[in-house]
Amino acid sequence: MVKFSIDEIRNIMDKQPQIRNMSVIAHVDHGKSTLTDSLVAAAGIIAQANAGQQRFMDTRDDEQDRCITIKSTSISLYYKKPAEDGTETEYLINLIDCPGHVDFSSEVTAALRVTDGALVVVDAVSGVCVQTETVLRQALQERIRPVLMMNKLDRAFLELQLQPEDAYTNFNKAIESVNVVISTYDDGGFGDPQVYPEKGTVAFGSGLHCWGFTLKRFAKMYAKKFGVAEEKLMKKFWGDNFFDAANKKWVKDSQGGKLVRGFCQFVLDPIYKVFHSCINDDKPLLEKVLPVLGITLSADEKQQKDKKLMKSVMAKWLPAAEALLEMIVTHLPSPKVAQGYRYEHLYNGPLDDKYCQAVKNCDPNGPLMMYVSKMVPTNDKGRFYAFGRVFAGKVRTGQKARLMGPNFEHGKNTDLFDDKTIQRTVVMMGRYTESVDDIPCGNVAGLVGVDQFLIKTGTITDSDCKDACPFRDMKYSVSPVVRVAVEPKNQADLPKVIEGMKRLAKSDPLVVCTINEESGEKIIAGAGELHLEICLKDLRDDFCGGIELKISDPVVAFRETVSEASPCDTLTKSPNKHNRLYMNAEPLPEEMQDDIEQGKITANDEAKKRAKYLQDQYGWDQDQARKIWSFGPDQTGPNLMVDVTKAVQYLNEIKDSVNSGFQIAAKEGPLCNETCRGVRYNLTDVTLHTDAIHRGAGQILHTARRGCQAAHCNSAPKFLEPIFLVEIQCPDSVLGSVYSVMNRRRGTIDQAIQRPGTPMFNVKAYLPVLESFNFSTFLRSETGGEAFPQCVFHHWQIVGGDPWDKTSKIRELVVDTRKRKGLKEEIPTVEELSDKL
Repeated sequence: MVKFSIDEIRNIMDKQPQIRNMSVIAHVDHGKSTLTDSLVAAAGIIAQANAGQQRFMDTRDDEQDRCITIKSTSISLYYKKPAEDGTETEYLINLIDCPGHVDFSSEVTAALRVTDGALVVVDAVSGVCVQTETVLRQALQERIRPVLMMNKLDRAFLELQLQPEDAYTNFNKAIESVNVVISTYDDGGFGDPQVYPEKGTVAFGSGLHCWGFTLKRFAKMYAKKFGVAEEKLMKKFWGDNFFDAANKKWVKDSQGGKLVRGFCQFVLDPIYKVFHSCINDDKPLLEKVLPVLGITLSADEKQQKDKKLMKSVMAKWLPAAEALLEMIVTHLPSPKVAQGYRYEHLYNGPLDDKYCQAVKNCDPNGPLMMYVSKMVPTNDKGRFYAFGRVFAGKVRTGQKARLMGPNFEHGKNTDLFDDKTIQRTVVMMGRYTESVDDIPCGNVAGLVGVDQFLIKTGTITDSDCKDACPFRDMKYSVSPVVRVAVEPKNQADLPKVIEGMKRLAKSDPLVVCTINEESGEKIIAGAGELHLEICLKDLRDDFCGGIELKISDPVVAFRETVSEASPCDTLTKSPNKHNRLYMNAEPLPEEMQDDIEQGKITANDEAKKRAKYLQDQYGWDQDQARKIWSFGPDQTGPNLMVDVTKAVQYLNEIKDSVNSGFQIAAKEGPLCNETCRGVRYNLTDVTLHTDAIHRGAGQILHTARRGCQAAHCNSAPKFLEPIFLVEIQCPDSVLGSVYSVMNRRRGTIDQAIQRPGTPMFNVKAYLPVLESFNFSTFLRSETGGEAFPQCVFHHWQIVGGDPWDKTSKIRELVVDTRKRKGLKEEIPTVEELSDKL
């Protein structure tokens, strides 16, 4: 029975201090969707009896079948929280349940952008895993405040049979690991984001059995008994605090093991008693304990046994939703507070203009500023809700708006749509939506009617705000490195496939769909095998109407680079032979490539400031650092075009043409038309015709492109292949098999660490993406299903050898790629690309 109406939700949307926007994030299988059920049940959307089993937020059929979350799903929940004085405060919690699998990290990024707080879920048995770290890093980069839930305590007590003291050590270690990750990525811009049980920012419990608590709950229970304030008691219930009953005082050491730690004695002990009496069917003990805890069971519940009985008792005594709601409401910020420190990371324009100030103050009367972070498919095939967050102003049904896509630039009309109508505004409610007239700032919203204009993300503002800047685009922690080519079995279905690919590109934040104009190859690129599998299923079933597709074997996106500076300049002449360009190439340092990719060095930086940074960090010459003409490809990539000429006439007239040629060369390297990475092209000398008509773009553009490719071939060109970081969890008995599988797949093992108190090992290794296809299946079959791998893109690595040596691995990869792209097999040489004097 739903405990609220859509009107109540709309009314509370105006009360910013009572709104919380939050995401649930964690490693795969740590229990996010199961835990979310408790919150959904507390709001009355699903029956309490089904919570933990239903996984209400897994809205797709394949999510229910595979038992993993694939798409992040948003829901608005309304609660009334009773206060000490008998009054009630209303709260609106906009909650997004995110996927944990690394292939869907882009969904997590999209969810974090529109929320202010994150509930980080950690499995008490597995501890902090590789994906926990990834999602925490993403959260802190967006300045999102975390709170922690230690989940699956029932497993720690029943499977691992941990004694209270060992359980405390286990939890403490996991919380420390989370805090280490937080302190590593915290930029200090919003107070101390670390989590502490004694401050109430850590909850413990079991999502499956719907129970949970924070130390505040137990402090409340014991406050009268001790006659001490709750806050004081909470501090005593964590850390090295022991209660000396004889002297009725708290001490700091256990006096040689005589005293029991406060957390074990007052928190874990009662829970253990309930567990043992339920599991061992000890009815007399249970009947003694229940009245003390204030629990009454119905006649049906008394007939239950084992875990069912335990679930009933625990869920009545310590309801998970209560603990989580209290933590969320007390410790996560309201939109106004959060936007006060998030605005500078969000807005891509001057921080003192009226739009930025409206975002900073979360001003409902200011101009509309809304960011769309993803597209959500509707029940109407091929149409999407634009899902995002209103940061300032109000978004209304029927209003005229100005839409700016991610490629919008001021002064240009690219990726800009003026005076478009927003047909409807809706509130996302998990599996369904509710229409409302308008949604004020501080809330998440779904819009109908803008999906024709925006592809994946974008900024929406009022139609008269011509000088507003867009929000910054999101940075994803994974990149689309695995690709397949698709073809319809029946060529008459080709238009359907092309239309389906456009819709697929909308539906997923990360997937890249491209059509090669020369070869007609239709490529879909994703983050990993599972991501691609889901994208292809959606393409076939939802976006192409179930037509049969031919799908190639997965291929990997490579990068081209150079390994040393050119020994001499290469010369290229324009088609009319009147203009000459002299160029050379050299590699960029790895750290600098990372700086460019992370946005520390960009094309929009002020030239003086950027030159100073390059001089201090990388020892660049001041003059050359100021003469970076372009970044490529797409003005953002880690390749540079630098002008190192001295006193050349008419040079500025050809600058744009040379840059255009460089952009093409950076996108299509000479070895096999793959994107370049980490190459600096230097223009060393230029001879130009005196008459402007003989040095137009037609003469210079392709000459510059050929010049870049010739300089590239002259600098010991190399191939880069993507490498996955693999984290494998396995028992010590199959460790040998894991090593042999990695050896067979060109993998290298970095470390294998045993988890304290268990026979389980955490193995960290590096595996070429090329070798990762069917890796999970192969590893499971070799280890009898006891090893669980998790792959995430980590770095690019040079493939050894010389591309012109017919026996090398690099030659084999280059030739295969050239064949696949329909290029001639022979790799072009410097002589073919350059001209003679």
